[in-house]
Amino acid sequence: MTDSQVSPMVVSTTTPAYGLWSAYRPRHLGGMLLLAVMWGLSIPATKLGLRDLPPLTLTALRFAFAVPLMLFFTLGRQSLPKRALPKVAALGLLGIGVGQVAQTFGVEGTSASVGTIVSATIPLFIVVFAAIRLGQRVSPVQAMGLLTAFAGITLVALGDMGRGAVASGNTLSGVVWILVSSLAIAFYYVWSVELTSAHGTAIVAAWSTTFGFLALLPWAGWEWTRTSAHFTAIGVGAAAYLGVVVTVAGLYMWLGLLQVVPARVAAGVQYLQPIVGIVAAAILLGDRLGAGFVIGSLLVLTGLAITLSRR
Repeated sequence: MTDSQVSPMVVSTTTPAYGLWSAYRPRHLGGMLLLAVMWGLSIPATKLGLRDLPPLTLTALRFAFAVPLMLFFTLGRQSLPKRALPKVAALGLLGIGVGQVAQTFGVEGTSASVGTIVSATIPLFIVVFAAIRLGQRVSPVQAMGLLTAFAGITLVALGDMGRGAVASGNTLSGVVWILVSSLAIAFYYVWSVELTSAHGTAIVAAWSTTFGFLALLPWAGWEWTRTSAHFTAIGVGAAAYLGVVVTVAGLYMWLGLLQVVPARVAAGVQYLQPIVGIVAAAILLGDRLGAGFVIGSLLVLTGLAITLSRR
């Protein structure tokens, strides 16, 4: 994620490996760890929210919390030109209407641990789409990392589809929904590059989220006519966490980190996030981790590390 107002990196990319981490203050490293925890808890929190709220309602409530805050933080910034509105609106439909909705449907059809690992493919798809749309070269090492990660996804997705699938809550359709979500969100990030470069990440994120939220409201209303929603403390709390902590606070913490830490170091959040999600799923939701899941998860994380290790 980039922003047109991000200051230059304070640490040279030629810093020796042994001195790389020592060049940052503890609060920077603590910020990366906290962000990994905040984002890593997003799938387990979604799973908790789905116990009381249907998917479209939970997603709409999440962004009902997020949108006012995001618009508030755009006050005093440059306004979004009218000519950019159609692209930003389409971006919101893709990111919210497809990406986040598909993720919620996917989490409903998988365990939190499986959902966490499959959603960890977003950075991998970003590499693929950046190569296609932005002409960024994929090296042989990165290609090997992508193949390794996708092999791991296959193990995670199919390893629990046998006799224990019903007990674990995993379905093949749930995995497919999350893959669709990962594809949509990855393309959202790549597509937004030209818009964020021109108008700033905060502006584009706020208005695209607003358009996506408004488009989602009629569908959430339609869902209420077909199923019941129980607005319990857990359901509303999960939506508030996803909207305020994951979406808004996570965005601004990420932008803040990019001002003081090179992106290749800040990307370490991507390695920690799935681990946090898996641990949380085991503790909060009682997910059981089979051998296929463990091996597949290691392959996904290995592939992620290989792919993102290249600049």
